[in-house]
Amino acid sequence: MASSGSMKKMNVACAVLMMIMMMSNIAPQAHAVACPAVFSYLRPCITYLTGGGAGAVPTNCCTGVRSLNDAAKTTPDRQTACVCLKSLSGSLPAQSVAAAAGIPGKCRVPVPYKIDPRTDCSKVV
Repeated sequence: MASSGSMKKMNVACAVLMMIMMMSNIAPQAHAVACPAVFSYLRPCITYLTGGGAGAVPTNCCTGVRSLNDAAKTTPDRQTACVCLKSLSGSLPAQSVAAAAGIPGKCRVPVPYKIDPRTDCSKVV
């Protein structure tokens, strides 16, 4: 038979576990989208952008844009993706920024903001 000390520890552990389980249902969930994921989705677009947007957008680039758009289901996720893309676009030459801004339309993906270094991501819903 277990000692009363070990039973108390077991009861406390069970209570803590129950609280954690209950809090995980009410606590805000972590964002599904972060900059490393955004960049990973869009990696197939790099050659298109470094070429200044010449030619057709690669199919795997459109797949990445679509996957990113699907992953950004909440306003905070869309705002995070926007901030990541804004940061990225700020480091591109003007011709590549214009090419990046045109990718969603060419891929027929309804991205709710313009990919541009001047975009106000706080207004993205």
